[in-house]
Amino acid sequence: MFYLIIVIFVVGYAAIALEHSLSVDKAAIALVSGALVWVCIAFGGFGDFSVLDELFAHLGTISELLFYLLGSMTIVEIIDSHGGFSMLSKVIKTHNKVKLLWIFSFLTFFLSAALDNLTATILMVALMWKLIGGKNTRWFFASMIVIAANAGGAWSPIGDVTTLMLWIGGQVTALNIIKQLFVPSLIAMVVPLVIVSLTMKGETIPPSSGELARSLVPTTDRERMIILTTGIGGSIFVPVFKHVTDLPPYIGILLIVGIMWIMTEIMHRSKQKEIKIRLTLVGILKKVDTPTIFFLLGLLLAVAGLQTAGHLGILGQFLDEKIHNVYAINLVIGLMSSVLDNVPLVAGMMGVYEVVTPEALAAISDPVQADYMKHFATNGSFWELLAYCAGTGGSILIVGSAAGVAAMGLARVDFVWFLKKISLLAIIGYLSGIAAYYLIVR
Repeated sequence: MFYLIIVIFVVGYAAIALEHSLSVDKAAIALVSGALVWVCIAFGGFGDFSVLDELFAHLGTISELLFYLLGSMTIVEIIDSHGGFSMLSKVIKTHNKVKLLWIFSFLTFFLSAALDNLTATILMVALMWKLIGGKNTRWFFASMIVIAANAGGAWSPIGDVTTLMLWIGGQVTALNIIKQLFVPSLIAMVVPLVIVSLTMKGETIPPSSGELARSLVPTTDRERMIILTTGIGGSIFVPVFKHVTDLPPYIGILLIVGIMWIMTEIMHRSKQKEIKIRLTLVGILKKVDTPTIFFLLGLLLAVAGLQTAGHLGILGQFLDEKIHNVYAINLVIGLMSSVLDNVPLVAGMMGVYEVVTPEALAAISDPVQADYMKHFATNGSFWELLAYCAGTGGSILIVGSAAGVAAMGLARVDFVWFLKKISLLAIIGYLSGIAAYYLIVR
């Protein structure tokens, strides 16, 4: 069963990559793969634990992400249905592809740090649909948004789930992770941007048909602005809500959805029934991209199965024993995060290594061993680089991060197209950021 799980995961992953050739939706493949992995665990006898308890524990973590994603997607659809993004699109006047790409990337980079990479991606992809036409151009912009979102999330303690895990676990502190990772993360985004900018000088973007559709939305400028500011302001409020209440972010995002639901009911209560259905949650929820939710559910279930069956733990121990270099280990972890979800990967590393206290470090008599173990102290280079690599390494493949999966679903980005056109750019940016970090800490 141990090896069968690996076979199921690899075959499922390959089928997702070949989605268009097989003409089978990736969400269906992911659900089957995730379910079969857990069937193998149920019959495999992998350890002295309750399979149901393990499954419920993983579902708790997975459901937090899915409910957060569902809430964010709903907010975006509410804004879109009211024509709110047309307010933003009026501010961006340029049609130059290079200028627009830099604007989108930097907006995403900082928005991701303030919110999180998933929410930033959803918002920016929605804005992209209003400004940019042409399938390949949209795919390209969505892909660069993913790179910028993952880079922006890596240096902020609330920008990525893995950085948040390390912050809460005491491996890093908030100010230090910002100071140490801002420049490497910025370089991870800017280097690919510079490369692509040199290849598209003078190009203009195809016009989008979205603006015509938005002009037909029966809302006033005042209503659009109210919905837009409430949606974006509410999303920005979620990290504050988490900090104040210590409740998970999905509670905050669902609170904002509920408030906006009430707002739209009151705002449109006197309008015709046909218009009211289009502009309140009854009609808006039908437009939410539920296949993306199912795809992420199946993928995360499969990876959680690998963690439960011990595959990720064995991998972590192998890296520690065979490589035994904090830079090389994290470089490999970043590459693996393009295939596996970075959350269980980082959780696995947090299980393999413990935070070394100053007292424990002082007790080590061997100077070579002491020099190695200092990397595992609070704000040690292992933990800092782990946050960077796990976050930005997920950009190498479109399914390597929650932001990538969301963009794949919302913009219909093809896996093979991304692999051919974007992966090398992401790798160059990823390695450039590691080099920058190495120069900073040395």
